[in-house]
Formats: sequence, C-alpha cells, structure tokens
Amino acid sequence: MTFLRLKLLVDILFLFSQILGQKRPVEFLKRTMARKKMPHAYLFTGIPGIGKTSTAMALVMALNCCDSINGEGCGKCPSCRQMIDGNLPDFLTIKPDGQNIKIDQIRALKQSLRFAPVSGKYRVCVIYQAATMTDEAANSFLKTLEEPPPGNILILNATEPRDLFPTIVSRCRQVRFQPLSVKDIMNWLVKKKEINKESAEVLAQVALGSLGQALKMCESDFLEKRLTWLATIIKLSSLSREECFKMAINCANEAKKMDIDINDNGHAGILDMLFVWESWYRDLLLVRLESPLNLLINVDFSHKLKKKAEGCSLDDLIGNILIIDQAQRNLRRNRNTSLVIEHTILNLTRFAGYGRESFRGKR
Repeated sequence: MTFLRLKLLVDILFLFSQILGQKRPVEFLKRTMARKKMPHAYLFTGIPGIGKTSTAMALVMALNCCDSINGEGCGKCPSCRQMIDGNLPDFLTIKPDGQNIKIDQIRALKQSLRFAPVSGKYRVCVIYQAATMTDEAANSFLKTLEEPPPGNILILNATEPRDLFPTIVSRCRQVRFQPLSVKDIMNWLVKKKEINKESAEVLAQVALGSLGQALKMCESDFLEKRLTWLATIIKLSSLSREECFKMAINCANEAKKMDIDINDNGHAGILDMLFVWESWYRDLLLVRLESPLNLLINVDFSHKLKKKAEGCSLDDLIGNILIIDQAQRNLRRNRNTSLVIEHTILNLTRFAGYGRESFRGKR
C-alpha cells in the first residue's frame, strides 16, 4: 500500500467550511462525528469534480485532529499538519491501476488494516472510482466490509450506486453529492481564478455542475478550441457532399493529434470536442422546444441558436445527439480515433435534417 499525495482541483485546506455547495453531506457527516458512532464504510456518490474528495479529506482531518472545533480540523496540530503536507500515515488511498482496481490492491489494503491506526484514532481509506474494481477485487473487498477491523473507515467514491455490487452498497452509509449550481461555479472561478465573468459563465454552463471540470477547462485551451469546434459543427449543415467529406477527413486527421481527454499539457481532447458538438444539438433541441434560455449550455450563442433552430427537425436533432453519444462510447472503448470521428461527421450530415436541402442541392 502506498501513500499518495493528492493534487486537488480546489483549495487544499481540508476544511468542511471550504467545500462548495455541499451543505447537506457536510452537515450529515458533522452530526455523525458529534455522536461519536462512525459507520465503518461510506459510499460517496455523484459526478466527478463536485467535492467528494475534498469532503473525504476534511473528514480525515477532523476525525484525527487533536483540537477539533465545531467538527473542523484545527489545521495546526501535528495530525492536521501531516494531513496538509500529504504524509498522514492514517490516510490511505486506492486508485485504478490502469483501467481497474485489482485484487492485489485490495489484498494490500487488507494487510494495512490489520494494524491499529498510528494516531490511535481512525485510519481512513478512500477508494477512488470504486466501480472499476474487478469482480475478483470486489468480492475480496466485500469480505473486508463484512468484518472490518476496529478503528478503520472505508470511503468509496463512485458516480452511481448501481455501478457497484448491491452487496457492497448495502454495507455502506450512502452520502449523495449534488451537481453544483452555475452561479456557485461562476462566482468561484471569478474569485479564485480571476477570470472575466463572461468566460466564467460559459465554463460554468459547460461544466454541467462539476467545479473540477470547469477548472480543468479553465486551465487548458478549451475556451479557444470550443469556438473552433462550434464553427465547424455550425458550418456542417451548409456544405456540399464533397465538402462534408473533406471536413470529415480533416477532422479525422486533426483528431489523431489529440488525446481523448484534457491532458496534462493543458490541451483539450477529442471527448471535449464531441461534447461541444453534442451540446450544440442539445441546445438546438431546447430552443425548438421553447425551453428557458438559462438551460442552454452555449448561452453566448443564444441568438445564433434561435436562428438555426427554426428549420430543425426534432427527430434529426435527437438522432444527431445519439450519433455523437455513440462516438463517445466508441472512443472510450479504444476504437480507432480517426475512423470514429470521420464516421461521426458523415453520419451527422446524413441525419442533419435542417441542412438536408442544401446538402442535396450541392451534389
């Protein structure tokens, strides 16, 4: 078992009071600590980037603090300083080794749990992306959940409870984290990252409730790339067959140079491009259905969306969203990147009802 120092996407203060927009989970955990009857296992669920990791770390710090005040770590005692510095021996983490959490990792965890916590209080292990456990690892972990050694708390992080074995879920106290509001994310970006309000609003809308995702995009070239990607998908409906084919080839070649997701060098990836394309058709669908404009993702393109939506077929818009959704799943399955993008664009042109007349007229 290795002790990992984690790089957080939010303030590294490890305090419940610093966690954005998650009042109910925080209050629940503080009440539980006050009763001094901590469950041996928690399941934190919700989309990535909304505070599950920060809350787990705040819990670790508060539980082991030598001078806790109102359920918060003091930040000054030896235990708190160790937590802040990333070397608290009673804080363990498990992350996927490649695509999965493997049985050897669970066996190593079991070995670590055999010994009493160093601090004499609680040892906490956070299992990230718990749904990636192999069946073998999950079955082995289940035995630990059934008879956990005293003084140990296990926190599983997952998006949905149904992604895990029901037998594992039933043995955990579930804590549900909600997506953050656009306003909360926008205000945080303006205050903490000092970006202008207009860019912050776009990022907050595109992030779909995830502060972590908004921050990743803020620190990459996403905003710049987004305008190019939107221009591409908007232009698609007015192209001839030959022009559509050329665009498909060009986008496929460009996709070869991109990672699947935002990478460490700050470059937006293929999935980000597909998300932008999907968001365009989603917004067109909302405009066609006369939904409130504050539901739009591409709020800065509202006037263009209204104009483009006039000739759109609802069936075609839904069809295009499904095409892009399939492309995203294909990429996650490690399919050929350039072929996926090429086929996606060609399928979109065949399904683009709002541009079908111009498409046929330019053969």
